[in-house]
Amino acid sequence: MRIAVIGSGYVGLTSAVCFAEIGHNVISVDNDKLKIAALERGTVPFHERFLPELLMRHRGGRLQFSASVADAVSESEAVFITVGTPQSETGEADLSFVEAVAREVASAIRSSIVIIEKSTVPVRTCESLRKTLLLNGAQQTLFSVASNPEFLREGTAVTDFLYPDRIVIGVDDHLSATVMHEIYRPLTTGSYYRREEAIPFEKRATQQAPIIVTNAKSAELIKHACNAFLAMKISFINAVANISESVGADIEQVCAGIGSDSRIGPKFLNAGIGYGGSCFPKDIQAFQVVAHQCNCDFGLLAEVMRINSDQARRFLTKVRDALWTLRGKRLAVLGLAFKGDTDDVRESPAIAIIEALLKEGALIRAYDPAAIPKAKGVLPDNNSVVYAADAYDAVAECDALLILTEWKEFASLDLHKIRSLLKHPIVIDGRNLYETARMTNAGLIYYSTGRSASFPAHMSSIAHQTAPLPAPFVRPAVGL
Repeated sequence: MRIAVIGSGYVGLTSAVCFAEIGHNVISVDNDKLKIAALERGTVPFHERFLPELLMRHRGGRLQFSASVADAVSESEAVFITVGTPQSETGEADLSFVEAVAREVASAIRSSIVIIEKSTVPVRTCESLRKTLLLNGAQQTLFSVASNPEFLREGTAVTDFLYPDRIVIGVDDHLSATVMHEIYRPLTTGSYYRREEAIPFEKRATQQAPIIVTNAKSAELIKHACNAFLAMKISFINAVANISESVGADIEQVCAGIGSDSRIGPKFLNAGIGYGGSCFPKDIQAFQVVAHQCNCDFGLLAEVMRINSDQARRFLTKVRDALWTLRGKRLAVLGLAFKGDTDDVRESPAIAIIEALLKEGALIRAYDPAAIPKAKGVLPDNNSVVYAADAYDAVAECDALLILTEWKEFASLDLHKIRSLLKHPIVIDGRNLYETARMTNAGLIYYSTGRSASFPAHMSSIAHQTAPLPAPFVRPAVGL
């Protein structure tokens, strides 16, 4: 089919490239002409596995780029809207970019077409989209509106698209249902997976992608409810971790026991410094606004957000307990992105923690495999933050090591080398990447989440003098 994807951010570019990969002719549209020129050269604007290879495979062929919405719409049978829906000052989703695109699309419709909302939007957005199209001149008989929420995780977005847990299509008429089924047919029939050049994915259990067909409102609600539930799992296990730490239990053992229950599952039961990124924080807030507008008291969402904010403050308390005063202390930080396998620093807990440490006078030596360029755009441009060439370069002569992002390479460090490079043998792990015994056997004092602080045998006297971790509100953190 002929498809236009309007917006070339994380969701838009990944979707455009993957639609081309499964056999469609795609026009990726963005109003940033410099970005379009870079994409035409094969330059990917963010870190995402497999995306550079697929861009090189399809650009100039099944994948074209354009700065003109009108031109792309006039040549397409389906138009996906993937522009940003940032959080407004009131907490609700700002849909002005979606509306602006709808106005442009309306004026360009000349033949039968389906307009698909793929950005994360509140329920009833398709209704507003349909109304905007009509008010701006689109003929009612020429278009249909559908919802097709994305479930792409940064770092695994390509395989999430091509090997989805499910494809959700929200359709209210026959035309949109027919077109949406046709678009995803290479995945739902499994024909894509039989191609020799298909992107490999070892975890595919079946050779057909499941598809769930709903009405548009249900599809819109599915996306917000899904993100809220995942954020809830993270905040829940972090709250349990705080109890675990207080009583001397081990949260990793607790997670193993909880996650082995098939009704719960182990995913997202990872205690740490909390969630971040461009989705969860704004989507949970936006969902709470939707609930309020529906006169529903969804207080659980407020508690999810509160617990998440507390995790960064608790981590700062650990840093102070380990180092006493922070002014002038030189701290190695591993991880700047909000999670591993991405360069995205939006709403990153790591960035928030670093900013708070800087306000208390600490000096930072930071390393991240992908996010340093973007971190430079948000952290102070002075001598208080130095960017290292690798993890070991970051650690050299520092008073302590802080692990803030769960990159795989951070979980396989040479701990004896880390011990030799550190000025003081202190590791404060915000992602629980290590077993406590590995750290202490390497001669390191190890602080993590949901577990008691651990000390090498020759420092056991320090352990007896260490008081339980106080609640975060006893000693408020600066900047958080």
